[in-house]
Parts: sequence; C-alpha cells; structure tokens
Amino acid sequence: MKRKRGFYRRSGVMAFLLLFAMTAAACGNNNNNDPAASPSGSESASPSASAPASSPAAGETPAADPVKVKLQLKWVPQAQFAGYFVAQEKGYYAEEGLEVEILPGGPDIVPEQQVANGAADIGIDWVASLLAHQEQGLPLVEISQIYQKSGLVLVSKKSAGIAGPADLKGKKVGNWMGGNEFELLALFDKYKLDPNKDLSFAKQGFTMDQFLSGELDAASAMTYNEYQVVLEQGIPATDLNVIDMNAEGVAMLEDNLFANKDWLAKNKETAAKFVRASLKGWKDAIADPAGAVDIVMKSAEEGSTSKDHQLKMMEEVAKLVAPEGFDLAKLGYIDEAAFKQTADIALQFGVIAKAADLTTAYTNEIVEMASK
Repeated sequence: MKRKRGFYRRSGVMAFLLLFAMTAAACGNNNNNDPAASPSGSESASPSASAPASSPAAGETPAADPVKVKLQLKWVPQAQFAGYFVAQEKGYYAEEGLEVEILPGGPDIVPEQQVANGAADIGIDWVASLLAHQEQGLPLVEISQIYQKSGLVLVSKKSAGIAGPADLKGKKVGNWMGGNEFELLALFDKYKLDPNKDLSFAKQGFTMDQFLSGELDAASAMTYNEYQVVLEQGIPATDLNVIDMNAEGVAMLEDNLFANKDWLAKNKETAAKFVRASLKGWKDAIADPAGAVDIVMKSAEEGSTSKDHQLKMMEEVAKLVAPEGFDLAKLGYIDEAAFKQTADIALQFGVIAKAADLTTAYTNEIVEMASK
C-alpha cells in the first residue's frame, strides 16, 4: 500500500519514519515465503458469477440484465478474501441480480484510488489507509467492516528474551513500514519506548527470512500469513513469544469495504445487495474453511501458494472476521469504539493531520439495509 510522506506529522516519529519512507503493499496481503507473482490486469479475477440469461418463453417477461459491480481487492486472490469468492462461486451475487468482477490487487494498486477514479465500485483496504485517503479529499466512505480484530502480532523466539513489550528495549524489531507500522508505534508509545533511541526499528522484507536467520529479534507477522510461515519452517509455537495488538489495546481495524460517495448515493440498493451476498459468502467460508479454500484456489495464480497454506490462512482469518463469542448477526457492522480507536491512533502518529469526522468516515446504513 503506498503512503505519502505527508502522512507523518509528529516530529518525534517523523525523523525516524522518513528514514524508512517507502511504498509497499500491506504485509497482511502478500504471501511472503509463500509468494504470489505480481498480478497483471484482471487475469486472476474469478469468472463472472452470472451466465447470460436464456431467451424467455412466450408470454414471460425478459429477465433484467444483471447490475455490474467491480470489487477491488487489497492483494492477490487468497483466503484473506474468501467470502467474496465463495459468494461469487455459489451464485449469491447472481441471486441479488449482480454480476461481480473481482479485481486482484498488487504492490502498485491502491484500492482507494481505484474506487475514487471509477475503475472499481467497491474496494477493500485497512481503515487507517482509508482515513488517510479521505483526508486527502477522496470521496470515499466505509460501508462495512469485515475484520473485527487486528491480525498483526510481533513474534520472537523465546531465546530472544522478549516475554512482553517492555522487553523490546534494546532489541531489533522489524516491520514492513509503508503504512503498516502504526500499531507498533502505538505499542512503543504505550510502553514509553522511543523507536529512535530505545530499540532498533528496522524495515522488514516480505519474507520471514530476516527473522528465521536471527537478523531480527522480533518480526511483524499477520496471524493468518507470516506467523504460519514461521510454523511451517519447523519452529514450534512453544518456542515462540507473541505480542498481540488486540490484547495490548493498540489494534487498528483492517479489511473493510468502502465505496465512492457519489456512486453510493445513486446505488444504495446495489451496495446493500452486494454486502448481503458477501456476508452470506463469509458465513459459508467460516462454517466450511476447506470448501472455501477449494473455491479460492480456482482464482489463485497457479504455483503461487499451496492449499495447506490457504487452509490455515482461512482458519485464522475466520477468527478475525468472527472472533470467539462474536454475534454473527453483527457481521459486517462497524463498531464505533473500534473505529474511533483506529482513528485516534492514526491521528496520534500522523496518518491523518486532524481528527477524523466519524459521522462522514463510515456508515452502517448499507449493512442495515442488507440485513432486511
């Protein structure tokens, strides 16, 4: 995900962050040691869920043409986005009278820009990124929150002696930067750790090689991706320590659905139909992870990933979409407290220059329409 240097306002953080200013896709979206080749065009997109209608019999009213909707993914097809592929494969979009085209993302694709310029109707990205683009003036609004929890953790080998955040002092800590570092900066701030003085905050590559080789004492990882890569490399969970951003109270909301305000004003019913079908797809994916992965693998670029990796990803993604004890009836709703926490952290660390207007940044109207 590309970030502009203007996002970094705080002078204390600014000097450090400018050192690492870069453009990168958000780590939660790439396959790291399980890499996917960069997508080109829409070749990886799933085929349309709707087939051309057959000619109506005499006396029948011709079926209306399906409404076309383009969904822009944050990254390439993988279990991170399983609900949408399931909804398409099972015909849930078609049942709503929609013909959905799923557009793969990549390192040079910014979902917010795609939706703002009309290349896509609905996009997926992390909330902090959406807030930043809203402040830039792009006419975007969040219409559904899919991930209810953050998937970001810091992982370390027990031999590094990092039992908790306070133990990060004097250690080398990695992150992909480019907009993925703000939860960690909030964590450092909570424990009075200056990333310029108290520890070495280093740019982390899109594999876990630096961590596996011992170059990093603690590395950023998504529960559904990089952490699984570490386990797949033969390091048992019992040999690892994990710092969870949710448990530390510095989590920021991640995958959400957003739309162009102008498009939404004219297409609320279409948006509600899309959300309703998508949530149905997510419920199926959560209930049947293996079945969801079978569907996702049809769209994943050949040779870019494995079914086993995607299955573990799906199982972990399910925990973020519907955490333990979560009421599935609230799937897709935007929680005000969680959104405000994300916006507050974004403000504190310069993702946005002024407090977000929560009355315009998101709306639950579409999800409420979808639930009827």
